[in-house]
Amino acid sequence: MSNIKKAFEKGKAFIPFITCGDPDLDTTEAAVRQMAENGADLIELGIPFSDPTAEGPVIQGANVRALAGGVRTDHIFEMVRKLRRDIGIPMVFMTYANVVFSYGAERFISACRETGIDGLILPDLPYEEKEEFLPACRTYGVDLISMIAPTSEDRISMIAKEAEGFLYIVSSLGVTGTRSEITTDLASIIKVVRQNTSIPCAIGFGISTPEQAKRMADLSDGAIVGSAIIRLLEKYGREAPPHIGAFVREMKEAMR
Repeated sequence: MSNIKKAFEKGKAFIPFITCGDPDLDTTEAAVRQMAENGADLIELGIPFSDPTAEGPVIQGANVRALAGGVRTDHIFEMVRKLRRDIGIPMVFMTYANVVFSYGAERFISACRETGIDGLILPDLPYEEKEEFLPACRTYGVDLISMIAPTSEDRISMIAKEAEGFLYIVSSLGVTGTRSEITTDLASIIKVVRQNTSIPCAIGFGISTPEQAKRMADLSDGAIVGSAIIRLLEKYGREAPPHIGAFVREMKEAMR
């Protein structure tokens, strides 16, 4: 069974995102521990990239800071290895196809398996091109997680039918970032998803308050939050982990 399923077994899943290496990997490691201790059900680890096209200014800033600090993919694998000594909750990487290509797809995906990464989200990988990575993901038991955007319309059922791990439902058009309100008709997207797969789906992009998290979790199987967490890193730097822990606890409690 996919380890990712575990994230959704105890009710609605809260899924925080963090960019690795912002401001440094020690801070990332401490923040991940805080997330795990405060109720995160699955953690998305962002591998920084110089041109993160899906990201809004907040997460772009985190990518710039992490890269300026000299973080490399190998360092991130090393950090995951350390975390896995005592943290069992599912973890997935979110990054860009180029990062995987330049590392070597087979080498990257086998390292995911070896360090205990359960899945891979590549926002710039079109559904039609996932065959590029799928065979290696299958070989090493790493779920290639698909995204469904409001523009996916006629492709939703097709993407859902072949989904692995969980489905990432993008709440709004445009890039990541907090939104004052989410206006997409998510209920109808999720209805199509439910008709085509039993795999859980979680909503991300634009969720920043406990009320929004609860609303999104009521519609789906979980809520994904990134920019609001990165803002805490921006504000508190190396002192951010306890603030992140408190934020995760508040979001998780709102969803119970």
